[in-house]
Amino acid sequence: MRKFSAWVVMGAAAIALGFQPVQAGLLGMPMGLQSAIQHIKLESNALAPFAYTQFCARYVDECRKRLMFRGGPVKLTAERWDQLNEVNRAVNRDIIPERNELGLAGETWLIGPDRGDCNDYAVTKRHQLLAQGWPARALLLSEVVTNSGEHHLVLVVRTKNGDLVLDNLSPSIKPWARAPYRWVRIQTPDHSRLWATIASRRV
Repeated sequence: MRKFSAWVVMGAAAIALGFQPVQAGLLGMPMGLQSAIQHIKLESNALAPFAYTQFCARYVDECRKRLMFRGGPVKLTAERWDQLNEVNRAVNRDIIPERNELGLAGETWLIGPDRGDCNDYAVTKRHQLLAQGWPARALLLSEVVTNSGEHHLVLVVRTKNGDLVLDNLSPSIKPWARAPYRWVRIQTPDHSRLWATIASRRV
């Protein structure tokens, strides 16, 4: 009972000092790690992956330029945090992993297949979040390289709390700075058909 009262007092003090509970608790991290939650910095223009160009020809609506009534990252509310976790878990569960043994020649990015690789997971998550009203500017596909040297696709979600990574190789959503990858290129927030290289991160 005494411990509960202490938490109530601490919560009231945090609100009085202007801290937002969403920032402190949604990511399951102490406030001290807030510095690790950074935004990706785009460098120069880059060619989109060829498989993405094919994806856009197949799913035209996924790649169309959308009107931007407001710019920048979105506010990460409790509802949106729940949506991210639900979509991440559901897609990771529903698609049976199937390795692409043909390399670039065998890359086909599909939405909602029964079986698929990282590309299918990433585009399916983006598709589902778009359907739930998330703005395209906040849902960016990104190419990374794993520690084993394999190219890998993840979905980056841009929030005011920082850029978050939805990944089929992890059940949890991680800040960009904590994802164990070398970052190659990413969609630009103002037009999903345009991609850019990524500046080196500093943690």
